[in-house]
Amino acid sequence: MTTDESSGATARLEVADGVGTIRLDRPKMNALDIATQDLLRELAEEATRREDVRAVVLYGGEKVFAAGADIKEMREMDHSAMVLRSRGLQEAFTAVARIPKPVAAAVTGYALGGGCELALCADVRFAGEGAKLGQPEILLGLIPGAGGTQRLSRLVGPAKAKDLIFTGRTVAAAEAARIGLVDHVVPDAEVYEQAHAWAVRLARGPALALRAAKESVDFGLEADIETGLALERNWFAGLFATEDRQIGMRSFVEDGPGKARFR
Repeated sequence: MTTDESSGATARLEVADGVGTIRLDRPKMNALDIATQDLLRELAEEATRREDVRAVVLYGGEKVFAAGADIKEMREMDHSAMVLRSRGLQEAFTAVARIPKPVAAAVTGYALGGGCELALCADVRFAGEGAKLGQPEILLGLIPGAGGTQRLSRLVGPAKAKDLIFTGRTVAAAEAARIGLVDHVVPDAEVYEQAHAWAVRLARGPALALRAAKESVDFGLEADIETGLALERNWFAGLFATEDRQIGMRSFVEDGPGKARFR
């Protein structure tokens, strides 16, 4: 479902240099309504399937990443409707988190509520100096519902996660970097450029080994150490059957380290 700007879609997948950019486009603040949520899941599944997409960037544009859920839409929902909505929202974000390829979030402006939770689905987060992130759901009498209580605590630790979730406060990029919520703080005008450059570099790497690394880390964090080690061991041995391993080792022996050219 790759779309163009004339389609009226609130998100689209743009592919160049082996990188698929999942671009939110719902002015003014990229509020995440049900239609956008469903489209994110479809685009994540498309990025997963496509062989020409070897890395992914999540991007909301120059001014804002995503300011959260569409509160006007949510206000009209009762309990039964929200049961369905929350499941669909989590499934959409999990589809993004489970893309078996390197994923970077390019965060500009606000990444609040669902927007922050979407950024948490990436492997690394590049934030502009003016970016602001947070989980303000408590100020609505709610808690994060798209994975925030789980992914945020795994990323920054339970105490820092509870501070952000309990207070609903917004943190600037510098503080977000200090607590581990973002990985790189760069000039606002360079956020997408630097995230895309990171993705391009990895798009040239060994795709199956990168998938193995991502799944070993992610699934290992959800399991006990013995299960994680078994997963790592199986992937490690399995990669010896791949062409990429042959290319990498041959290049190391013949040309030196770091010079392999993978497909």
